Amino acid sequence: MIDMDERALDALLAEDPGGPVVMLNLLRFRPDGGRESYQRYAEALGPEINARYGLRVEYFGDGGRALVAEEGQAWDAVLPVRYPSRQAFADMIRDPDYRAASHFRSEALVESVLQPTVPLQGSVV
Repeated sequence: MIDMDERALDALLAEDPGGPVVMLNLLRFRPDGGRESYQRYAEALGPEINARYGLRVEYFGDGGRALVAEEGQAWDAVLPVRYPSRQAFADMIRDPDYRAASHFRSEALVESVLQPTVPLQGSVV
């Protein structure tokens, strides 16, 4: 699954604990130009979308060989992105400017994971 549907966005908002959310993106690119298409996606969003919804890329890195995982579970790239709220994320996904660029993401990927995460309270890490 590559693209998110409205039911998934509705569930994300219904389960909202409040506060910021870091969306964990695990990406597996198409071998025939997937990285390049993902770059076009990032460029199409540009600083305007980032500023409009307050998102911040925490890290973007190539995935290495998985040390502890089943065969085929290594990812090409890891991208955690912080949003001020789940609502900000949902608003971005529903924005017509975002939707106009999202086809580059769909064209870039053969598989992905998009998982919301929230900080653990009282964490020792």
